[in-house]
Amino acid sequence: MNLQLKPADDCRYDAVALGEVMLRLDPGEDRIRSARTFSAWEGGGEYNVIRGLSRVFGWRTGVLTALVDNEVGHLVEGLMLAGGVDTSRVVWQPHDGIGRELRNGLNFTERGFGVRGAVGVSDRGHTAMSQLRPEELDLDGLFDQGVRWLHTGGICAGLSRASGELVLDVVRRAKQAGVVVSYDLNYRPSLWQGIGGQAAAQEVNREIARHVDVMLGNEEDFTACLGFEVEGNADGLGELDRSGYEAMIARVAAEYPQLAVIGTTLREVHSASRNSWGAMAWSPGTGVVHATQRDDIEILDRVGGGDSFASGLVHGLLAGEGLARAVDLGAAHGALAMTTPGDVSRATRREVEKLADGGSARVLR
Repeated sequence: MNLQLKPADDCRYDAVALGEVMLRLDPGEDRIRSARTFSAWEGGGEYNVIRGLSRVFGWRTGVLTALVDNEVGHLVEGLMLAGGVDTSRVVWQPHDGIGRELRNGLNFTERGFGVRGAVGVSDRGHTAMSQLRPEELDLDGLFDQGVRWLHTGGICAGLSRASGELVLDVVRRAKQAGVVVSYDLNYRPSLWQGIGGQAAAQEVNREIARHVDVMLGNEEDFTACLGFEVEGNADGLGELDRSGYEAMIARVAAEYPQLAVIGTTLREVHSASRNSWGAMAWSPGTGVVHATQRDDIEILDRVGGGDSFASGLVHGLLAGEGLARAVDLGAAHGALAMTTPGDVSRATRREVEKLADGGSARVLR
């Protein structure tokens, strides 16, 4: 792998994330429409990765985001601080009283069970993050302090027409500063439908992809965001399907020759409570490597599983573990994250390593 990481001693941050952090309101076992109480968590596609790197794996992390300076914004801040993420670079925007122009994002998510799938309802129009401008981030000051890794993704790029330009500018600046950049395509139709749909998603993501070192996503992400389809049986995880994924990865690598790593999760949904789960990754030096396949694992809350895969993979790469080990750590972390509520991982590093090494769910006493 051609990942040129800066020395840790020369940097304040091992990794930072650029993305929106929302307040997730979780009805537990109930449904959004009938719940009367909700648990509050923080969450966001890019933030979830950095939070895992901090709380689970012990890396020094920070977040580049924007919040409205009101009680909800400071609730989100407190949750991020509890996750071990440095919030000193949050851009605080003034509150106008009722959120006419700027707001903090909300995300209502019910977990699903059995034949009833998970449901997410985002309330994130006109958020502070969707209107953030590059000059508000003090990127010169950030990169002067030293950053080894930047993680961002397609959710941040799809928040508004301006957000795609924001992500592109920050990614370019990071590359100029010698920072490794990872990007999770994370296609969300609900975000892009108001700003040009899938055609706009492809235009924006294809340009950003030219400045990325580590590209992540699932089948839908690579198809919707970059135009690469998986040929063969995409409904299962059999040999034909895996061959289709490998062929797709080869086409992505040929189109974007600067990529050092391409990673994808493999999920087969039997029900909301039972999934088969795996992953694969590619680098020029290793070719395609596969994580341990886990069939029929039980799911409590699937949201954030892909983010935790990304977190475990990035951890392995930061630690110099090699791609085969990194993808196993990512898949194990994603599997564990889906056993607890909320977007963010509640796993420990010891649990992730134990599962990656083939450990079982036997009781610990």
